[in-house]
Amino acid sequence: MAELRYTFCFQRLVKMRNVLASLMLLAVVAPAWQEKTEKLAPYYPTPETIVEKMLQMGGLKAGEKMFDLGSGDGRIVIMAAQKFHADATGVEFDDDLWRQSMEKIRQLGLQKTARIIHGDLMAQEYGSAHLVTVYLLPASNLKVRPLLEKQLKKGTRVVAHDFEIAGWTPESTESIEDDGEGRSHTLFLYKR
Repeated sequence: MAELRYTFCFQRLVKMRNVLASLMLLAVVAPAWQEKTEKLAPYYPTPETIVEKMLQMGGLKAGEKMFDLGSGDGRIVIMAAQKFHADATGVEFDDDLWRQSMEKIRQLGLQKTARIIHGDLMAQEYGSAHLVTVYLLPASNLKVRPLLEKQLKKGTRVVAHDFEIAGWTPESTESIEDDGEGRSHTLFLYKR
């Protein structure tokens, strides 16, 4: 009887140890997962006039590959594909914005030249880019910078909207006093 009780207690201890180990692993992994998938900027749509200026400033040409980091409703990707005839890819973390932008791309028949990756912009590959556009907060630009420095090939252009990329020197800067909606904007062009 004592041996049976000992076996039962031992099995319970093993189960408790496994549960505790799982909880400890979750405590370690969950913050890392959250950090990887954190939202790097609020959704604040760029006016169409500024979208066009960003793509013009970046010198986007037909057939070039461009990426929009944090693509929101997909307006930069859509204009890049539709008006500039580029191979355009956005990266969007938000489920609703991703669905909305993909539906708009489908409605416009742009699936061959425009797409939105539903995921973490910090976990993507940008080495094929000719142009990258960003409208992220300054702290987010700092997080993205090492990734871009590592992946972008020489000559790749980067256009940042309203917030500079600290540590990089812009090749040119353009201030737009009124976008037609009463807002001012600053664009920064960088070349790697």
